[in-house]
Amino acid sequence: MTTEEYIKLYEKFNAGQCTPEEEKRLMEFEDDFRFHETESNLPLNTENRQKRSAIYARIRATLNPKAQNRNYRRMWGWAAAAAVILLVSAIFIFQAKQPQNNIAASKPHVKPIKPGRNTAILTLANGSNITLDDAKNGVLAKSGKTSVKKLTNGLIAYSNDGSAQPAGEPAKNVVTVPRGGKYSIQLPDGTMVWLNSSSSLSYPVAFTGADRSVTLTGEAYFEVTKNKHLPFIVHANGADVKVLGTHFNVTAYEDEKDIKATLLEGSVSLSNNKTSTLLIPGQQGIAGPDQQITTKTVNVNQVIAWKTGYFIFRDDDIQSIMRKISRWYDVEVEYQGNITRKTFGGIYSMNKDINELLKGLELTGLIHFKIEERRIIVMN
Repeated sequence: MTTEEYIKLYEKFNAGQCTPEEEKRLMEFEDDFRFHETESNLPLNTENRQKRSAIYARIRATLNPKAQNRNYRRMWGWAAAAAVILLVSAIFIFQAKQPQNNIAASKPHVKPIKPGRNTAILTLANGSNITLDDAKNGVLAKSGKTSVKKLTNGLIAYSNDGSAQPAGEPAKNVVTVPRGGKYSIQLPDGTMVWLNSSSSLSYPVAFTGADRSVTLTGEAYFEVTKNKHLPFIVHANGADVKVLGTHFNVTAYEDEKDIKATLLEGSVSLSNNKTSTLLIPGQQGIAGPDQQITTKTVNVNQVIAWKTGYFIFRDDDIQSIMRKISRWYDVEVEYQGNITRKTFGGIYSMNKDINELLKGLELTGLIHFKIEERRIIVMN
């Protein structure tokens, strides 16, 4: 549902003109942007308080127990009803303060900026490149006893014919995911890797040494095949993540000051030249530019939301949000004026047009955008 559709449906609801089907759509709206009313410019006078209280009461009256039970069973069911309540103040702001230079005022003839897609380039040891999204299913190349194949679901996988690998250092391949893309591969040991936008992974076509070492730039989620004799090591911008078999996410973008390892299952160690720490599930290790490593408990679903096709923002500043948007939609970002230091939160599908995401952020009244070709201008 677009922001405009939500507002129109909300107005019908407030006027008592919604059909049961429309009320259900309204209650299931999930792409909400949450903010604290103390952070907005809306004066909470008596009239606004009374109006909002009446809306809350009406929404609560609409939610019958059966509908609530269905919502709770959904992965994001808690947001379905809460989205309406949390956006009531945003509607007031939208109606009371519509900026002249917001995203809605962008040039109508500009080609829409579409979301990213599954795309990547495989660079073989001989330097040749294969565009994976264009390649046909089947064997793409062979290196010694190892074949690299594209499967019917688009996955890239490696297989060995069962014979011993030739002596010497095994050849290396690199998978590069550009801005506006993501891709998944299966490494020679069976480990699954999902690569986010603007990321690359270098790895051997066969793991023959004392460990299973790969090199990452950008972000990736790993589900490592267990092998107690061969530890799996991710080298990422001066930090190492070492595991035996587990599920974890690593963020190591060049435009991010910190390297982050987030553990979902098992155990991993995060280390650099100065120190190391062991993580437990639900923890994130952060290696800063000062070579110090800190840990904190995080919402792992938020960290890996990109893998399942969602942006989840929780107390993120606009610069952090725009870095993610820039990579996924392959756009440039420009800031004008003194940009707000307020933080934002919300859940948004990565498969939707960028305009819907920006309009949702604008509903907070804290930030505004203008699109010029493939440049997003951010303004207060």
